[in-house]
Amino acid sequence: IQQVFKQLFYMINAVALNNLLLRKDVCSWSTGMQLRFNITQLEEWLRGKNLQQSGAAQTLEPLIQAAQLLQLKKKTSEDAEAICSLCTSLTTQQIVKILNLYTPVNEFEERVTVAFIRNIQKHLQERNDPPQLLLDFKHMFPVLFPFNPSAITMDSIHLPASLNLDFLNKV
Repeated sequence: IQQVFKQLFYMINAVALNNLLLRKDVCSWSTGMQLRFNITQLEEWLRGKNLQQSGAAQTLEPLIQAAQLLQLKKKTSEDAEAICSLCTSLTTQQIVKILNLYTPVNEFEERVTVAFIRNIQKHLQERNDPPQLLLDFKHMFPVLFPFNPSAITMDSIHLPASLNLDFLNKV
């Protein structure tokens, strides 16, 4: 069950983040607020179902950071440093794309300046990020089956001759 929810939450993360990276109309402060609220609801649901150890919440980390990036101030050099230290699960390309797509929804917000985006790129230039922008929503985590040792010892097992396993020797 834990593995199923980890996979499901990864897919939620990938689809939501890819939509954020591809749609200018959703890159705003209010979308960041909605995302953060919805993610909190998912995290509370995991805790309520005792699935917090499944790793499902960790798969949402890039989406959490993207939501926080949409909510942070984006003006000063200190803001750029805060963004760089906060957004460790996002690649440089993803951060820059979100900042470029950021669209103010009211007159109190301002567009992100080109100088600010260059400042971010300068801070993040030493990162070794993969070149891809979008997340692979078809990625599958390996299924792990727990090992349950048997109480039956190997020397007590009788192999029938009809199996033609004469080449096996008891040691």
